[in-house]
Amino acid sequence: MLYKYISFELNAIYVKKHEISMKKLIFRKIIKDILSFFLLSSFAITLIVWVIQAVNYLDFVSEDGHSFSIYFMFSLLTLPKIFSKIMLFIFFVSIFVIISKYEENNEILILWTNGINKIKFINSLLIFSFCVLIFQLILTTIIVPKTQDLARSYIRASSMEYFPSLIKPKQFIDTVENLTLFIETKNDDIMENIFLKDNLNDGTSQIVSAKKGYILNDDDNYFVLEDGEIVNIDVNGTNVIKFDRTIYNLSKYSTKTTTYPKIQEKNTKILFDCFYGYSKNKTQYKGKSFSCESASINAIMQEIYKRVYVPLYLLITALIAGSLVLSSKTNFNYGRYKVILFFMGALTVILSEMSIRFVGYENIKYAYLFLMPFLISLFSYIILLIKSKGKIVNANN
Repeated sequence: MLYKYISFELNAIYVKKHEISMKKLIFRKIIKDILSFFLLSSFAITLIVWVIQAVNYLDFVSEDGHSFSIYFMFSLLTLPKIFSKIMLFIFFVSIFVIISKYEENNEILILWTNGINKIKFINSLLIFSFCVLIFQLILTTIIVPKTQDLARSYIRASSMEYFPSLIKPKQFIDTVENLTLFIETKNDDIMENIFLKDNLNDGTSQIVSAKKGYILNDDDNYFVLEDGEIVNIDVNGTNVIKFDRTIYNLSKYSTKTTTYPKIQEKNTKILFDCFYGYSKNKTQYKGKSFSCESASINAIMQEIYKRVYVPLYLLITALIAGSLVLSSKTNFNYGRYKVILFFMGALTVILSEMSIRFVGYENIKYAYLFLMPFLISLFSYIILLIKSKGKIVNANN
């Protein structure tokens, strides 16, 4: 009898371990399918958006005179930003499509027949979504600002190698800041009847005219002008200097492309320090590398919200997509149910982007926006918990 009892217990333990192993195996397959679909879709859409943006960035070469290497590096470093922007929607679609596929192929039934509770499935899905959320937070708070700042650094270090090729006859060229250039004719590298206006930093200006000139490239670009005159204009009047030959160093002029770091390129810690310092002083706060004032504090708050709070909507979209398991294709309204859930998920993504506009230091009445992802997630989970328990009770009856 003792032998039979021990044998029965061992068999029960074996069966239980086998069921647990099967549950883990089934769920791992679903997660693997969701992750595969997510990565492939993200890669494809990110690449499409990147190509479209890269075409727009060609202005760096055609209008601003930067080299193709600068253009390529700047474009390449925008990939993390593009991926972070589409990640929320693609993740929702991935869960929605894979669960729909499992339902259509009756594969989802394997989960329920192996004793996997629907709320347990949603809980496991949330744990997986939380792992993806951690990755997205790392992406938005660390990787994206760093790559954006690095991309801007290439523009700052650019010497505008292609500037000479932008000089066209009978066109005013104002590619570089504080300099306007006009030439009448251009034969090979020789230019004739040159007009050049230089707006100096001290409020004065200088107008240079020359009958002939050419670009000399010796590490930097130099403009060699012959047979002309320089007109200096200041508050005291004008004076004219004639010359037979003079050289302008074009490297002293900077590009019109924005070179200073924008708020979205700033380190996340700097933004938090800025917001905290401004809130504490209630006036302008001067950080180590950033000045926080009333004109920029709203933009800083919006950037913090976009980096830290908007990714939390990922949990909401995961809950919405996971709600598909609460119905089956045998139900009459299953098609309508899917449409409603997809619409809710898309609306949540749109809401996450729209909410950024309402964030501001003075907009205290919109402070609830910071709590919205938590409240919606909690409310959605409670509804799912009630519905799933209701289905279990009906199934038992």
